[in-house]
Amino acid sequence: MAKMINTKYGYVTPQEAEMDAHLDRWYKDKKRRANKHGAFSLEKKRRKQHAKDKKMPLS
Repeated sequence: MAKMINTKYGYVTPQEAEMDAHLDRWYKDKKRRANKHGAFSLEKKRRKQHAKDKKMPLS
């Protein structure tokens, strides 16, 4: 039986721990890139909505 390692996900095999670390790094990089390009920017959405309101004023 393989030696079990205690990780933040519980006890896993060394191969599973390596895969989890790889996925964590990949997810962190994707999230950083998305934030860099403003994918999760609420301020950007507010500016767009504000611009739409100015173009079409409510009567």
